[in-house]
Amino acid sequence: MMFKPTFLALLLLAPPLAAARDGHANAYLSDTQVSVAMAVLPAPSTPGSAEDKADYAATDRAFADRSAADFEQAKKEEKFNAFDFAPVIGDGFRADKLPHVAALFKEAEEETKQAVDLSKNHWKRPRPCPPASECADHPEKAAKKSFGYPSGHSSRATVDAILLAQLFPQDADALMQHARDIGWRRVVKGVHTLQDIYAGREFGTALATDMLASPALQHDLAAAREELRAAGLAPKTP
Repeated sequence: MMFKPTFLALLLLAPPLAAARDGHANAYLSDTQVSVAMAVLPAPSTPGSAEDKADYAATDRAFADRSAADFEQAKKEEKFNAFDFAPVIGDGFRADKLPHVAALFKEAEEETKQAVDLSKNHWKRPRPCPPASECADHPEKAAKKSFGYPSGHSSRATVDAILLAQLFPQDADALMQHARDIGWRRVVKGVHTLQDIYAGREFGTALATDMLASPALQHDLAAAREELRAAGLAPKTP
């Protein structure tokens, strides 16, 4: 019975998203789809509960135990897009060579960010702040960051992986693992908890599933496949 008030509250958040996409006829997601995906996302732990404290403590440990390589990669991934999956797909997977592919993922990533921002602002879950982290050293910068739940990196990486698997089905497992690694390194960097990145995976999966039902996305996927074939990057058929 607690689900209905939460769902109705989330539906009230739909108008700002509609305003952000006003006049955009080729959007991949409807406001209703975003609202339903937000409503299905489970609530994070109750603030101050034992579970909540353990979640933040896990980030403190991951940050303290970080490897130099993982931490450097996490910093490089502060800004990323679908073309950062090139290590899985191949060196020829470049935005400057594939404008149709680039346009598709720019749209998908922008819509995902809008949905994530709405969800973050609904839950208002504080980010972690491990000892000796950038957050601890520069609290004034940390105060300007968005909320933590769900992780935007984890959400967008999941959407990217699922949509890329439509173009490179033979790489589906590796693409998803790459997305999971991007999310995990947000914990290593000390800016998200495990709950944040798990929620991002679930939210990203729901958003990508709805995107795939969009005629606009299917049209753009077809154009992307043709472009990949012309570039010699299409999957080899058996």
